[in-house]
Amino acid sequence: MTHTPTLSLTDAADLHHAPIDVATVLDHLVRDADAAAATSIGFPGAVDLDQTEVMTRLGRRLWNNIGDPADTGGTAHTRVLERAVVAWVDDILAMPADDRWGYVTTGGTEGNLSALHAAHRRHPTARIYYSTAAHYSIPKIVEILGARGVVVDARPDGEMDYAHLAAQVRRHRRWPAIVVATAGTTLTEAVDDSTRIRAILDEHHVRGHLHVDAALSGIPLALDGRLRFDDDAGIGSITVSGHKFLGAPTPCGVVLIRDSVRGHGGHVSYTDTVDSTITGSRCGLAAALLWHAIATHGREGHRWRASEARTLAAYTVYQLTAAGWPAWRHPHAFTVVLPTPPEPVRKKWLLATHGDTSHIICMPGITRAQIDAFVADITAASPHHDLTRTPSGVDHDRAPAGRRTPATTSTVHPPRQREGTP
Repeated sequence: MTHTPTLSLTDAADLHHAPIDVATVLDHLVRDADAAAATSIGFPGAVDLDQTEVMTRLGRRLWNNIGDPADTGGTAHTRVLERAVVAWVDDILAMPADDRWGYVTTGGTEGNLSALHAAHRRHPTARIYYSTAAHYSIPKIVEILGARGVVVDARPDGEMDYAHLAAQVRRHRRWPAIVVATAGTTLTEAVDDSTRIRAILDEHHVRGHLHVDAALSGIPLALDGRLRFDDDAGIGSITVSGHKFLGAPTPCGVVLIRDSVRGHGGHVSYTDTVDSTITGSRCGLAAALLWHAIATHGREGHRWRASEARTLAAYTVYQLTAAGWPAWRHPHAFTVVLPTPPEPVRKKWLLATHGDTSHIICMPGITRAQIDAFVADITAASPHHDLTRTPSGVDHDRAPAGRRTPATTSTVHPPRQREGTP
């Protein structure tokens, strides 16, 4: 009997080694991911949706959504599903039916690039304003476009400092302004107020474009009616993520740009398509996964998922503060912000940490059992911490219970905390 040597995962990455036990390598990857899932609470990917049907039925062929979503030629594409996904997101955001366009992207970064590219083509001398709490893709995109960036301060709770924005706009008022607002900043899930931003531009008589990076919070806020892309909003483009709240098992997203704003791509003869997107060829499987998540749950189902996630976030704030570990959240948010836990906790739990601040995100699929285990580990790792005090606003006799807890509950507030309604 011939023995096939088993290689380590590191060795398996070197394809010059032979033979490779492919099944063992794949099993190793799945086993490691499964083992980490129980303590992975720091990054925003919903884990409650089952996409097995799509992966099983469509996963064995290439689905290439090349060209514009409106193109109809070619074979083995899912553009009809892509158009349905874009229309659904358009509708929950109340985007005008006669001024809408969009497509399924590889994620928030491509969505930001596509939108800012369109805005920059329209306003080539514009300054691009973004806050210090904006996604890390924004300064990178500014560099790619060869544009001039203007950095705006963020408040301690993550929301844009509008006084500083006004000062920067006043200083650069000779040029058009492209402003990037964020609906769900990476650390605190803060939401910039697009109405105030538009008012600042109008006050200084500065023309330009308002883009909203709503990768994390866009869909939940739209389902609540708190984020709108109608004519009154003055928003020119918006991007949302597909692998966060909608739980697609591959990075993806949706970008929406007003049709009156974007540049129309040229026709490619050999593919008989219009080159209107950043990547040209796009993942048709991603569009099918997003369509499946929408079709199987609908608007009300996803609204319920958002409510449950906020309820769990409120419960998490209560449990942490009741244990003497200060925590807070924006009333709309899934994200719970807390001081960075001790090293033993950080080694076990996958958290997002920036200096002395960390967060966990109560995405759909995270359970109370996970939160309770996390709180227990913080308590055990902090023997000298004051675990007996009652934080301000917390009543130990009235702990949140199930869906009776208001989704807006927050017991410890950051400096100048506000709802952050767009």
